[in-house]
Amino acid sequence: MANRQTKTFETRGPVKPERNYVVARTEELADFIARVKEGRYVVIFAPRQTGKTTFFRRALELLATEDSDYFPLALSFQTYRNATPETFYRALHGSMRMAMTRVFRRWGRVLPDTLTQFLDNTTLTDHFSLRGFFWELPNVLEGRQVALVIDEFDGIPQAVLSDFLYTLRDIYLEDDTSMRCPYSVGIVGVKSITQLNYDRTISPFNIQDEFALPNFTLAQIEELLGQYTAEVGQAFAPEVIEMLHRQTAGQPFLVNRLAQILTAEMDIPKTETITVAHFAKAHTALLREENVNFHHLTANIRRHPRFERVLMRIATSEKGVGFNPRDELMSELVSYGVIKRGAGDMCELVNPIYQACIMQVFETGINGLEEDYFPPDSGIKFSDYLTADGHLAMESLLDNFRDFIARIGFRILQEPELPRESIGQHLLATYLDAFVRATRGNMYLELPTGRGRMDLVVLHRARKYIVEFKIWGSEREYQGGKKQLAAYLQLEDASEGYYVVFDHRETPGPRTETETVDGFKIRSYVIPVVQERPSDLSEEEAAYQRSVVVRDRF
Repeated sequence: MANRQTKTFETRGPVKPERNYVVARTEELADFIARVKEGRYVVIFAPRQTGKTTFFRRALELLATEDSDYFPLALSFQTYRNATPETFYRALHGSMRMAMTRVFRRWGRVLPDTLTQFLDNTTLTDHFSLRGFFWELPNVLEGRQVALVIDEFDGIPQAVLSDFLYTLRDIYLEDDTSMRCPYSVGIVGVKSITQLNYDRTISPFNIQDEFALPNFTLAQIEELLGQYTAEVGQAFAPEVIEMLHRQTAGQPFLVNRLAQILTAEMDIPKTETITVAHFAKAHTALLREENVNFHHLTANIRRHPRFERVLMRIATSEKGVGFNPRDELMSELVSYGVIKRGAGDMCELVNPIYQACIMQVFETGINGLEEDYFPPDSGIKFSDYLTADGHLAMESLLDNFRDFIARIGFRILQEPELPRESIGQHLLATYLDAFVRATRGNMYLELPTGRGRMDLVVLHRARKYIVEFKIWGSEREYQGGKKQLAAYLQLEDASEGYYVVFDHRETPGPRTETETVDGFKIRSYVIPVVQERPSDLSEEEAAYQRSVVVRDRF
């Protein structure tokens, strides 16, 4: 018998255990609290909507017991960005007073008279007065060590940043740690201290202990979804939990948003197990919606005109792109939660959902080419690529895509917004997405471990179709890719796959072939991508384009 649901999956702010399903993060909390007790000055940095605020609030709750040796002081600089120095320090004084009041209220007490008088008699005007304030504060806090955590630290006004950090550094370097106040500091933000643009000199806060809050692990996602199952009685198929982890890489917002869609928005009977088919529909719904997380992602990747080329090189390069922590573009993309340092010190996009969003953002450059998906005056539409029994005719669909690329020819060169090395992948993803929409299927992107490959998985009427695409590297790599696809088909329990390789060489060698590789049927395409205008095309390529035109007429 299913129980009544009383909790929810939260995506709009800090998670509260009394009303939301929560990942405990027990090990991470223990690590952070241990650093506080050691008197560390810790920087907690992670992209937005990764659970930073929820995490540090929970840590301070664990420290805020009345018999604790620590006094937690939680502040936020979110609204301070445009404040003058005078306004900043005046507001800081008020914020600290409110934070202290909340702690004593949690203990069922009011501010002690000595603390009230101290606050009344203190005026903060600059970093010098702040230093004096912290020097006197332990005398009125009943002997407790102050654990200061500043959320949204990125919002600190630039005019006060350097002096503020130097003041904290000066306090940290006290010879007698028992006199240090704050005893421990946690700075919470999107950017690490070294990324803050204070004055382009050596950091005044080079004593910090960085604490990167990780995404959810598979075990933590199982824990989160298990809370829902225990309360409501509805189970998730094991492969759904695995797919959710693969598609999100544990990004907290994405995990909770998909769980919201599956449990609250799809009207799946609570007596039914949530299946892969359900997940595919939820995934499609997520990619087609507007939400704050996607808005932040797309706004950030549009900030710099070079981001697109960097991101598409990471996504499509066979050799990969080495991670350089001192590269400004890469550093920014890491802070925005778009890329990460992967295996072998190579750049990786953080998860397939974000890669799909990135490709959607950059698809805007191909508007108009979709009018040439089908031969002129043919009357063909996407529904014609369904078989008599309603399944996908994937081979014919991809044959048409091959011919579409030849039809548009040099017009590819008229799309300046798209990096030439990735335009084939853009076109194929857009083409298949249009087809899936028209035939009411679902499609999601997988990121295999091999670099330079992308796999699209199309689900339609309980059948799975896998399309792998990459850029031509060599004959050896082309043949090896078939082996990789066969192994992936076995992993995904699919019987046939489709392999599309875009050839950017000056003298490409187009081919289409069907063969059996390790027991799996694979349809392969090598598709030339035009690099020159018609007057400069090789005779071989020109002949190939003419042959396509002839086929289209018949």
